[in-house]
Order: sequence, then C-alpha cells, then structure tokens
Amino acid sequence: MRENHCPSYYAASVNDATVYPSLTGEVTVDICVVGGGFTGISTALTLAERGFKVAVLEQNKVGWGASGRNGGQMIHAVSGEDNLSRSQGARADRLIHDIKWRGHEIIRERVEKYNIQCDLKSGYMDAAFKKRQMDELKSKYDYFAACGLEDHFRLIEGPHMGDYVGTEIYRGGLYNDLDGHLHPLNLCLGEARAAASLGVQIFEGSAVTEIIHGQKPLVKTAQGQVRADTVVLAGNAYHHLERKKLGGVLFPAGTYIIATEPLSEEMAHKIMPRDLAVCDINEILDYYRLSADRRLLFGGQCTYSGRDPKSIKDEMLPNMLRTFPQLKDVRIDYEWGGKIGVIINRTPHVGRIGNNVYYAEGYSGHGVNTTHILSEILSDAITGQRERFDIFAGAKHTRLPVPEWLGNQMVALGMLYYRLKDLF
Repeated sequence: MRENHCPSYYAASVNDATVYPSLTGEVTVDICVVGGGFTGISTALTLAERGFKVAVLEQNKVGWGASGRNGGQMIHAVSGEDNLSRSQGARADRLIHDIKWRGHEIIRERVEKYNIQCDLKSGYMDAAFKKRQMDELKSKYDYFAACGLEDHFRLIEGPHMGDYVGTEIYRGGLYNDLDGHLHPLNLCLGEARAAASLGVQIFEGSAVTEIIHGQKPLVKTAQGQVRADTVVLAGNAYHHLERKKLGGVLFPAGTYIIATEPLSEEMAHKIMPRDLAVCDINEILDYYRLSADRRLLFGGQCTYSGRDPKSIKDEMLPNMLRTFPQLKDVRIDYEWGGKIGVIINRTPHVGRIGNNVYYAEGYSGHGVNTTHILSEILSDAITGQRERFDIFAGAKHTRLPVPEWLGNQMVALGMLYYRLKDLF
C-alpha cells in the first residue's frame, strides 16, 4: 500500500503525474536501488548513464520522503566536514574542497540535459543575528576569497541588508550566487523520468522486506523480488533494513514548513527583493524563500524527540511574523512536515556491507546538494573507483546502542545545549 506525497505546496504543484507500477514477480538487473528519493533516483540515473541495468524499489512514491518536501535550498558543502577532516586528514580536506559545489553542477547539468522544470534559481544568503555569527561569516568570506571566489560572495552588513531581505532582525549576512533554490519534488520526479527514459525500472508501492546476501543478492518485497549484482540502500530517515550494521547512527528529526498565499509583486519584492534563499545561522534555524508563484515558503523548528507539533501553522507562524511582520494579514495555504535523517556528528553515514551492498544516509539538512554528490561517489565505487567513497566510509561515527525512540530522546536532550547557545 503506497502512501501519497504529503499535502504540501510541492505536491499541489507537481508537473509530472507518472505512476510507477508495483513490483510483481522476479526482475534481474545489475544494480538494485532501495529508495526513491534523491540518493536512490540520482544514483540510478548516474548508473544508467554509464550503461548499467538498474531497478529502483520505493515503498511509497518517488520523492515521498524528505527529497520531495524539503525547503528547496540548494546549499554548498557537506555537513559534518570538520569530523570528516579530523578522522581522515589531508585527503578529506582536499575532497571537501573539490566537491563543495559538485551536487549543484550535477543538478544544473541534468536540468539542462533532460529539460527538468523545477524552478531552479541562483542566489542564497546565510543571515546572522549576533556579532559572533558575523565573525563566523567574515571568516567564511575570507576562506572563499582565498579560493578565488570573491566575485561570487558578498559580505553584507547593517543597512545594506535591506537590499537582499526585507527584515530588520539581522545584523548582516553572507550572500553568494553559486547556491540557490528549486522545487525539490519536481526535480526528483524529473530525474526519475530521465532515469526511466534510459531503461531504469522504477517500482512504487514496493517496500523491501528482506535482503538475502550472497554473490548475487536477492531483494524481496511482498509480491516480488529483484536479483542483482549490487544493491544500494538509499532510504535515509525511513530506512529500517540491516539494523545490525546501520542501527544507532541515524536518527529521524522533524522539520516543518508553511506556505503563504501568492503574494502581490509589490509585497514579494518588498520582503525578498532578490528572490534568493535564506537560512539564519542559529543551530536551530529558520529558512525561507519565494516559490515560483510568489508564495513565501518558511521552514524550520527542527525537533529531535520524534513528536510532531499539534499544529504546524501555529508553531511556525510566530517565527515567520517575527521575520516579516508585514505579512500579518496574509493567509497560510499549506502546512507540512516530516522526517529528515540526522547523524550525531553530522557526517553522512556511508559504507558497504560485504562486497556488494552499499549505503548512504544522514544528510542532516544538506540533502539537495549532498545526495547528488554521494550518488556520483557511490556509482564510482560500484565501478571500482573507491578513493572518494573510502574517505566517507572511513569517517568515525557515534553509535547509540539503544532503541531508536530512546536514541531520539537522548539526541533531543543533547540539542538543548544548542538551543541555549542560540540565545546568547
């Protein structure tokens, strides 16, 4: 039984209504991918472009999870870079430098190559409330300037912020034109359509019940099975396979978004004069941007306890109005939320079980870019090029040997420190 996409603005504005069949009987392929989000679909597309025969098994619908309902922020970097650097040294530093924008490049290439209509736009800002946060942004600007990217970055302070964001709550920000924003569900569906056009078999409503390991693993669902040379596990926050190997590292966290009614051109220009995406740099942050039809999509309120708010609108609206009080009379048309995969040290959890079952999970809020980077790295590893894969696979992770619900409470307790840090 497949679930539909959550009732989001994205689901209401999809431009691809393709329904993929459920798996029945046996299928034999080179690679079986479990999960129909960005990691799974992007990996399938990459491998199909390289000539492999691929099947994708999705429990619900393509883009059903975080890939299809996130904030649509296309932001550089991989989360947990410091941990990756500490555990892997100079080779990790070189990799991080080389791949910061690789996910963006892949997305832009595919949008052009496959004519994917996903409202892709350039422009992004990290916004600071406090002096110490501005000091962090100044350090970031200096780093990117030293990398030769000063033409793409601008450090904005004080009254000049109004040229970028129509609010008075920030001390300043760091703008760049390399990052951007997009309609994530339409991107995921567009990539799935491209993969299918290259022969990838996509099955929805096909939850995996068991993986029988061996020289040719057998991936089983309620009504069928896939025999493959290699398996890729790409379930992220909703993945419950291979818990002996993968359990205790990833924890689902809730994040939520509201969308206003379409704003007038005047109001849209007043609050977002450059039509960019914004994240503040608090540990528990807010993020927002305009949709193609001039709605403000405002998200945040990440929760780690496993409990969803009774009303997403009631939870999110005060933060939106604190940022943009001029929207006090604007109607909220959509409210939605769901789980993202969070790793305690924020570094994506990447590795291999045996010789032929690969996994990648836990993007900690940087999924749009990182999933596309790792889809390429996974594809390289499957074809024998494992240098970049081994760096991620060698990262150290904290494993909590407790049930997921208890782990969530422990993570939520730990996050109290960061909530308090945001106050000072």
